[in-house]
Parts: sequence; C-alpha cells; structure tokens
Amino acid sequence: MPITAPSPNRPRIRFDRNELAGAFGDLGTDLPLLIGVIAASGMDSAGVLIMFGLMQLFSGLWYGMPMPVQPLKAFAALVIAQKIPGRVIWGGGLAVGVSMLVLSVTGLIDGLARLVPKTVIRGIQFGLALQLATLALKQYIPADGLPGYGLAAAGFLVTVVLLGNRRWPAALVVLALGVAYGLIFKLDFANAQRAVGLHLPSWHVPARADILLGAVLLALPQIPLSLGNSVLATKQVVDDYFPDRPLTVRKISFTYALMNLVNPFLGGFPVCHGSGGMVGHYTFGGRTGGSVVLYGLLFLVLGLFFSQGFQQIVHIFPLPVLGVLLLFEALTLATLLRDISGSRSDLLLALLVGLLCSGLPYGYLVGLLVGTSLYYAMQRGWVGLGK
Repeated sequence: MPITAPSPNRPRIRFDRNELAGAFGDLGTDLPLLIGVIAASGMDSAGVLIMFGLMQLFSGLWYGMPMPVQPLKAFAALVIAQKIPGRVIWGGGLAVGVSMLVLSVTGLIDGLARLVPKTVIRGIQFGLALQLATLALKQYIPADGLPGYGLAAAGFLVTVVLLGNRRWPAALVVLALGVAYGLIFKLDFANAQRAVGLHLPSWHVPARADILLGAVLLALPQIPLSLGNSVLATKQVVDDYFPDRPLTVRKISFTYALMNLVNPFLGGFPVCHGSGGMVGHYTFGGRTGGSVVLYGLLFLVLGLFFSQGFQQIVHIFPLPVLGVLLLFEALTLATLLRDISGSRSDLLLALLVGLLCSGLPYGYLVGLLVGTSLYYAMQRGWVGLGK
C-alpha cells in the first residue's frame, strides 16, 4: 500500500467509517492469542478483556495515531504451550514492565536504536509478515472447510477491489460478510443469552516468587522480540507513515512499560506496541487514534457484558475472514522492504533476518544479533552479500 503524504492538519482523534474499518485491522492477531491464554491459564476473562480494552484507549489517546497494543506474543505462546497460571503471568508482566522502564529511563534504549540499522529493522518486519501470512494460510483460511475457502476468496476479492477506498472501506465490507455468515450458520441463541452479564476485573498483587519465576520463564524470552518489533520496528513504521509526527524509542518503551506496570494488578494480560498492529490499522483506513479507541471500546464491551461467554461468542465469527485481514496486514508489512530494494546487499540481509526471525526458536533475538553483526561486517568489507 502506498504511503500517502502526511497532512499538516491531521487530527489526533477522529471517528468515521474509515477509523472504524481500521479498528479491525489487527483483530486476526489479537483474538486467537487472547482466547488461547484465557483457556490455558484459567485467567478471568473479564480482567483480560477489560484491561486490554483500556490499554487500547490509553494508547490511542496518548499517541493520537493508529498505534494499538497487542498481547505479548512470545509470552502468550509460552503460556498456551505450558499452561502457566495467572499469578505467574502477572509476575512476568510486572518484570517486563520494570525492565522496559529501566531501558527507557536510563536511555539504554536510545543506544540500541542507534546501533541497530534500518536494514535489520526491515528484516524483523519481514519476519513478522512471514509469520502472519503462515498463520493466515495454514490455520485461519482452511478453518471452515470448503465454505470457508469460498468466504475467504470473496473477502480477498473485496479487499483487492476496495483497499484504500475511503468511501467504502474494505475491512467493513469484509467484516459484514463474516457477520452475515456467522449469524446464518453459527449462531446459537442459547449460548449467546447465557453469556450476557456485568463483570468487573478483580485486584491482584503479584508475589515476589511469582515475579521472579515469571521473569525467568516469560520475560526473558519476550524482551528480544519486544526490543525488535515493539519498539524499534514500531518507531520505523511511525517514521514511514507519520513523518510529520516523529516519536522517540524512549517514549514508545516508556508507554510499553507503563501499561505493564498497571496491567498485572487488575488481572490483565501483558501487552506491547507492535509494528504489525499499526500497519494493520493503517492498511484498512486508520489515520488517527480514533481507530484504536474504537478497537478498545469493542473489548471493553466484551469484557464488561459478555466475558463469561467470550470463547463461545467469538467462535460465531468465521476464522477465514480474520485470515483475509491478517494476510493483507502481512502483505503490507512485506512491502515495506521496497525502500531498501535499490541495494542488493541490504535486501538480501533483510530477507535473511526475516527468515531467521520467522523460522528459529528465539528467532527475533537471533535475527537482531546476526543481522546487526553482518551489517557492520559488510560496512567494513569483511563480508559481502553482493552489490
């Protein structure tokens, strides 16, 4: 998707059909992770959903641009795989928050930003694109069998035709297709009625032992991904899409830390900023913090009034539609490589970093270290990847 020229009079918050369409640009990433961690950990869904919604509102209002928050991905994968309980999750979230606060306050994050070259950041974004596309093509689009493939094909064609259309936002049309499909083929009125009821988050104070265990089990694997994608790559996306409103990595890491210093005490799942989330909102129409505020309100309503039947409700919505949204988010992320395509060596290095990030355990740490080392070795003439 081409990057449009910034408007000097662009509002910080706006609510219109394009912001509403952009609000659903990251739904395909967030919903499965939230469903998975609630099921695996036994966390109260009200706390998870309400705090996730509040963090979206905080980010949208603070930044005034489409910068949503996402569940910590490496964190969530470990929770789902090992069925880690909520008390350790809250301890690990607090450990992540403290770590990012130290990096921000001391200025260490600025040194890291100066060290890691743009080529490596583009590679990290490409690695995320590969992961999102794989998830969409292998798990989401085939989920409903032959009817699901038909629904996904229709959604794909609609998105190709309408992507970038400000009058008829593609995401809203595709979501309308998904809602109609779900209401006709999947809705169970009995389950929907049992899900309704007011619920509020409860107070939690992480114990020292849980903070230490969470730091080792969850925070350490997460921090390399956060540094690469949540801070450095997100800052690059802001530079790409909003050059008139530059942000520092220190500010991004500070709000990242602040959210995770609050979330654990009210039963929320740890969150981060993310370049993929911002690209998703922007791709489908979000240009202000309004898209993120609307997205947050969706989760607030789900948490306050439908949290006890959350997993049943979201299964009404067809996964193939989420797969289409996720696929276009991945494609847009991949096209960010175009600004380094004039240098064969830079492009090859970015592709290598992307493959490392997407294909290896702790891939984002490996990609960050290997890519940065190779870049400086190339600069000194020690290694060559072609001209």
